[in-house]
Amino acid sequence: MKVLITGANGQLGRSLVELLTAMGIEVIPTGRDVMDITSWEQCREHFLQHRPDAVIHGAAYTAVDRAEAEPDEAYRVNAAGTRNVAAAAELVGAKCCVISTDYVFDGTASTPYREFDPPNPRTIYGRTKLAGEQLAASLSSRWFIVRTAWLYGPGGQNFVETMLKLAAEREHIDVVHDQLGCPTHTADLARFLAELIQTEHYGLYHAANAGSCSWYEFASAIMEETGLPAQIHPCTTAEFPRPAPRPGYSVLDAMAIRANGFAPLPPWRQGLKDYLAARRK
Repeated sequence: MKVLITGANGQLGRSLVELLTAMGIEVIPTGRDVMDITSWEQCREHFLQHRPDAVIHGAAYTAVDRAEAEPDEAYRVNAAGTRNVAAAAELVGAKCCVISTDYVFDGTASTPYREFDPPNPRTIYGRTKLAGEQLAASLSSRWFIVRTAWLYGPGGQNFVETMLKLAAEREHIDVVHDQLGCPTHTADLARFLAELIQTEHYGLYHAANAGSCSWYEFASAIMEETGLPAQIHPCTTAEFPRPAPRPGYSVLDAMAIRANGFAPLPPWRQGLKDYLAARRK
């Protein structure tokens, strides 16, 4: 099997390249310097040259706050870019796996979101990612859309690294306690994606580490697992206003994973332990 990965230099992309290569799968890693997803010509040429069996589309505009001031650029990458990747995949008969986000929901629920709950994004970022989902599903005949949340992994800036950095500088760290979600280790998500793309179980999936917590609880767990002395203090979202509103509740229910016979991702606390153990090595 030959798999093209967009966003190969990102945290999920790095985990995918490492895992798929170890599995003996031929990987075609692409970053912006190799294939600009906003260019149909470049996407078409790259797919025709390599003719992958599947693409995992992880490249995205992810600056949630900046997107509020740059909606055109966010749409160009997340909507038009996804359109180009999906159309190029269809051109060569490749499966198309698009990585999406919990931000397609408005965050007002009180029970975990299932795959077919109606999306209602409140941010430009969420709207552009939803537009990408819709374009991929309309242009590809062999599509997977995988929504995930609160990603952290090797080789990039993420919440875990931010907390570790702050813990080295401060005795007290304020972290919001009124946003609930699913912290997800990229290595665990990569294992699911590697299994998924080798099947014909097309459709929409929610894939995040099992369980849920607040950012405050996640930060507290990071301190507990590392033994760092910094004290984590709970605060409210209102105390840290941002240009783009954050979902108050974006816990994802992996109903499609269960229904299609896949193993659930490990609990979020185990994902954190595994990340920290790999980081120490």
